[in-house]
Amino acid sequence: MGDHIKRGEEFEKKAEKKISGWGLLGSKYEDASDLLTQSANQFKLAKSWDKAGSVFIKLSNCHLRLNSRHEAATAYVDAANCYKKTSTKGAISCYLQAVDIYADMGRYSMAAKYCKEIGELYELEHNIDKAILYFEKAADYFEFQESSSLANKCKLKVAEISAQLEQYQKAIQIYEDVARQSLNNNLLKYGVRGHLLNAGICQLCRGDVVAITNALEQYENLDPTFSRTREYKFLSDLATAIDEEDVPKLTSIIKEFDSISKLDSWKVALLLKVKNALKAKELEDDLT
Repeated sequence: MGDHIKRGEEFEKKAEKKISGWGLLGSKYEDASDLLTQSANQFKLAKSWDKAGSVFIKLSNCHLRLNSRHEAATAYVDAANCYKKTSTKGAISCYLQAVDIYADMGRYSMAAKYCKEIGELYELEHNIDKAILYFEKAADYFEFQESSSLANKCKLKVAEISAQLEQYQKAIQIYEDVARQSLNNNLLKYGVRGHLLNAGICQLCRGDVVAITNALEQYENLDPTFSRTREYKFLSDLATAIDEEDVPKLTSIIKEFDSISKLDSWKVALLLKVKNALKAKELEDDLT
């Protein structure tokens, strides 16, 4: 490992000497790029991630001097991948540089890919507002490329986070929009009832029985097959239990559905909020 660091430093010094020395502008930066690539790879072999990341940034700057923008963006991504192991802030900074270059080149699918990466890093850091911002940017870039499926995945991530933040209306709007778009796509049609189920659960979290009933009618009009699904019956039964303020009934309905179709942690967390809100309302009614 020590040998790799030593070689990495030697290649880096040779590259810096090339850059600062005399020579044809293009030629010296091309030579320096080759040396910096070797240097970064040696630091990677030594698992010296911060050092590898800093060398990849120098490599990117060389590529920019040569007007090799695609290679510059690739080097920034390589730097980000190194920094991901040690510094989220450093990784995000490098991904942002890559996104700017790709977007400027019209390579929107690449810009989208790394906006999504940034969103995921911010989510890990619990910086939820920034996470939402970059998932939304990723969705926009994917739509520029008419990659509806990939755009929808990013939108659904925004909906998922928004619901956790109790921004239910925003989440509902996204789930309903994605369901509507998916109906016209044979590859995406299978996911419609799942999107409507998620929208319906968000409706339940709002606690407005009239709104829930209206939403179910709307979903039936949107997709006539939905009313024959277990998801529709589940939402309808839950709405009835809420209207009747019957906590045991609500609990039983959730357990029954979960025994056949396992509920994921996101749905469980939201349904727990529904149950707790109903318990609180029941207690309030007992006290009045």
